[in-house]
Amino acid sequence: MGEEQPKLRITPEEQGLIRRILDGEESAFAELVEQYNGSMIRLAMAFVPSQAVAHEVVQEAWMGVLTGLDSFEGRSTLKTWIFRILTNRAKTRGTREARTVPFSALGRGDEDAPIEAERFTSKGRWATPPSPWAVSTPEALLQQKEAMQVLTASIEQLPPNQRAVVAMRDIDGWESADVCNVLEISETNQRVLLHRGRTRLRRALEKHLAGI
Repeated sequence: MGEEQPKLRITPEEQGLIRRILDGEESAFAELVEQYNGSMIRLAMAFVPSQAVAHEVVQEAWMGVLTGLDSFEGRSTLKTWIFRILTNRAKTRGTREARTVPFSALGRGDEDAPIEAERFTSKGRWATPPSPWAVSTPEALLQQKEAMQVLTASIEQLPPNQRAVVAMRDIDGWESADVCNVLEISETNQRVLLHRGRTRLRRALEKHLAGI
């Protein structure tokens, strides 16, 4: 019996897009950039010290995509393959910038704080979300805007490993298996990082709402 061929995960739509790009269709590549560029910058920011550096890393990743696309075998989704290129470059750049924290380094500083699993459902969502606030008045709308600013600032202050997982899961809607694949971490590790990141964000939001 012949050796079983690996199952391809690339979709027909992705195959068509790749063919268009390899045929030199600039609009096809622009379509790909428009779809993923924002998410790539958010993820790169988990590893490097500034948005300017993150933009540089993303540009390097897109060059890697262009040069490697003809050898892409479709054993992962195109999205996963692109983001693996990105994370490899971001980690390398982060090392030079003295920013990278190994994903396995879960026992340093307040990383040992309890996960507070009772705050979350089995799917990792908040069991009891913060109390909602009304949005019918200018004052309330301002409070909502301020709360979003608190969350944004809190995400930026997360340890790199937590920030990457939270950005992928909660901002960009990645499935946990794909996050593990891109970041090369275990499902257990991914779950712990997500819980800890969400716990930090909830604490920051609760503190802000308590002061309103």
